[in-house]
Amino acid sequence: MRKYLMNTSILGAVTGAWSVIQTTRKGPRDWRLALAWASWIISLALAIGSVAEENQRKLKK
Repeated sequence: MRKYLMNTSILGAVTGAWSVIQTTRKGPRDWRLALAWASWIISLALAIGSVAEENQRKLKK
């Protein structure tokens, strides 16, 4: 679990969530908001996938 919490890509994705949340609270609700959420979800999924792949590579060695 620590490898996920302390990874910089995960921390970056979580930090990016703050911006999306603020946009949701204060900004207009249109198609750009949906794209912002989709972009954040994709970046979080890629970050989690990269940590998992890195962990598998370390286990194979």
